[in-house]
Amino acid sequence: MTLLSFDPNRTLDFIGVGRLCIDLNANEINRPMEETRTFTKYVGGSPANISIGMSRLGKKTGFIGRVADDQMGRFIVQYLKENQIDTSNVITDKSGSVTGLAFTEIKSPEDCSILLYRDNAADLKLEPQDVREDYIKQAKSLLISGTALAKSPSREAIFLVLEYARKHGVIVFFDIDYRPYTWTSQEETAIYYNLAAEKCDVIIGTREEFDMMEQFEQRTEENDWQTAKKWFDYHAKIVVIKHGKDGSIAYTKDGGSFEGSTFPANVIKTFGAGDSYAAGLIYGLMQGWKLPKAMEYGSAAAAIVISSHSCSDAMPTEEQVDRFIKKHRQSETV
Repeated sequence: MTLLSFDPNRTLDFIGVGRLCIDLNANEINRPMEETRTFTKYVGGSPANISIGMSRLGKKTGFIGRVADDQMGRFIVQYLKENQIDTSNVITDKSGSVTGLAFTEIKSPEDCSILLYRDNAADLKLEPQDVREDYIKQAKSLLISGTALAKSPSREAIFLVLEYARKHGVIVFFDIDYRPYTWTSQEETAIYYNLAAEKCDVIIGTREEFDMMEQFEQRTEENDWQTAKKWFDYHAKIVVIKHGKDGSIAYTKDGGSFEGSTFPANVIKTFGAGDSYAAGLIYGLMQGWKLPKAMEYGSAAAAIVISSHSCSDAMPTEEQVDRFIKKHRQSETV
């Protein structure tokens, strides 16, 4: 049984939709932000990172979103272009919005946090009229993330993206990407996340993110299979539940379940792991690989990124991931 069917006649492999922002990663690691004086600037935002990852892996990639009419917005667009990402549907917002900023704190590899500035952020100004049906129907797949559902008009734009995707048979990936600071309440979050998830083919999130979505349901115990099974009554073919350092487990509509492994890494920071994992996983699925191999590819990509200072800059190429996996397998046989 083929779980996902990607139309080979489409001109675009993948479209990312939503958040484009700036990551400012601490240069002085192993110390609190109060003692950090310098940061390095990178393009950030989960959909942006995943799109960069897909392009680095050789997939023809585009993006739908808004950036601020400022130096940071221009930096983002230029970076996407440098990474061979089509920016014809990245709009410069003229309303006086600003670029979202994420300052990262790296106290230790296990203790990382993010300080965000998201007031009046340009990416949440995406409007339904920004969404072009003729652009979406060119794509084999697209990805939405939960952050874009947090406010209007971005929320309505995302639901229009989903409508066009379903109409034209575009495979939709949903990265739950729950960021509480952009939402009014968990109840509001759960309502819109559930409405979006009903229209998606692959749903990817942490155990905690799925728990948040299930807060209105009566559950006597945490159960990954019960979580996944709910979405198979809608459009979902695959549900991936991540358990941090313990790996991930993927469930399929035909009753399969597959545990994903992790790779050893020289961990510098933990953020970026989910985005690189998603890029590797999606790439593998688009290559027609079986799910365990695609999950392994995602885990290898994640190990590479958490061993680097950046997220977007560290997104690996196909050659880098293949070399990493080969090296790991050779070390296991020694």
